[in-house]
Amino acid sequence: MAALIRFGVSLPDDLLKRFDTEIQLKGYSNRSEALRDLIREYLVQKELDSDAEVVGTLTLVYDHHVAELDTKLKNLQHDFYRNIMSNIHFHLDHHHCLEVVVLRGQCSAIQNVANRLIGLRGVKHGKLTFTSTGKNLPGL
Repeated sequence: MAALIRFGVSLPDDLLKRFDTEIQLKGYSNRSEALRDLIREYLVQKELDSDAEVVGTLTLVYDHHVAELDTKLKNLQHDFYRNIMSNIHFHLDHHHCLEVVVLRGQCSAIQNVANRLIGLRGVKHGKLTFTSTGKNLPGL
């Protein structure tokens, strides 16, 4: 485990009060934990900007009664099997389904797969969320 280093930060009083309020609402036990997460979030964003290997989740809501949509979804997922790690499917009601697809690969490749799936006729909403594989992030 890496050594911990203490350092000081100067902030305006009102900014620190807002930060303390927010981290308390999120359940952080102290400022250090919250700052570590903010720094990691910044580093994850840098990975995305560099087109590094990332993981992501794609959430789709679609009408499964749209002609051939199920087949097109399955075919695209098979076309991109190298990037698709897993998926889970839920029936929301008689017409609508929710599918969560877990992806891994270069950021641009993942975005391409997501765009292809979201763009299918019958998909009502799609949202892609990226994160790091963790291998380039420091611990603790």
